[in-house]
Amino acid sequence: MNILNKWVPMLLLASTASAWAQVSEAEQDSLFIQEVEEQRAPAKVLHAEPLYIDLIRDLGARKGEREWNLGLGLTDNLSYDSYEALIEYEWAPADRLGLEVELPFTFYTASSERELGEVPSNRLNSVKVAAQWSFFVNEKMATSMALGYINEFELSDFGSFGNPLITGNVYNPFLVVAKRWGRNYHSLVYTGPVIGQDFNSKDWHYSFDVNTSFHYMIPGTRNFIGMEVNKTFEESDFNMTLRPQMRVGIADHLMVGIVGGIPVSREGERLSSFIRLIWEPPH
Repeated sequence: MNILNKWVPMLLLASTASAWAQVSEAEQDSLFIQEVEEQRAPAKVLHAEPLYIDLIRDLGARKGEREWNLGLGLTDNLSYDSYEALIEYEWAPADRLGLEVELPFTFYTASSERELGEVPSNRLNSVKVAAQWSFFVNEKMATSMALGYINEFELSDFGSFGNPLITGNVYNPFLVVAKRWGRNYHSLVYTGPVIGQDFNSKDWHYSFDVNTSFHYMIPGTRNFIGMEVNKTFEESDFNMTLRPQMRVGIADHLMVGIVGGIPVSREGERLSSFIRLIWEPPH
């Protein structure tokens, strides 16, 4: 009896502590989701956003939200290396409407002196403007959908910059469907045609992108780990790249995203890496 009197209270205490820890984590997670979704109207569902092909603005964006992004990347293209840099600003002028302006740069270096002639010229690739409208947001289903459009004014490289200034245009309407499974698992599909127009040759180029992603968000935070899969269909060609990734908060309103690139069926490209610095000013 003395042994029972000693160990039963201890077992009950341990069991209670374990249950309380589980409840605390669940409550912490629920409070975080509640902070995002129920702080004010209109309805909004917390989703994990892919880091390489990112969204124009959060699904279900609320008026006043804004975000600055700075991205840096490196890709091994067999005969040369390409360095990617971008700066973008996105904001929500009205509920559920997101707008974005992006300036993407690419710089090239040869892998060896013998291949200097194969290196493209450095360039400001384009001026990209985009809009995204979340037409469906359902908190009970934890599902959001959006339609969007990206218009990309392609520019000449630095060697012939301004002669002409705009060399082509890219038209890219897209659809986004996102679903949160429980509290922590997130899936998203981003898809649409990409239509390119070359002003000099009068040629048109057509492709179709299907980008899928799956993430696990760390309980009670906005940090996540996951996989983004970028797929492009172009006539008889097919390209696919796996992009394992993680996002970590490093300060209030400041996060960093780290992305790897593993080509599965992409000719002329090897491994790549990409880092995105994300700053969301308070609103």
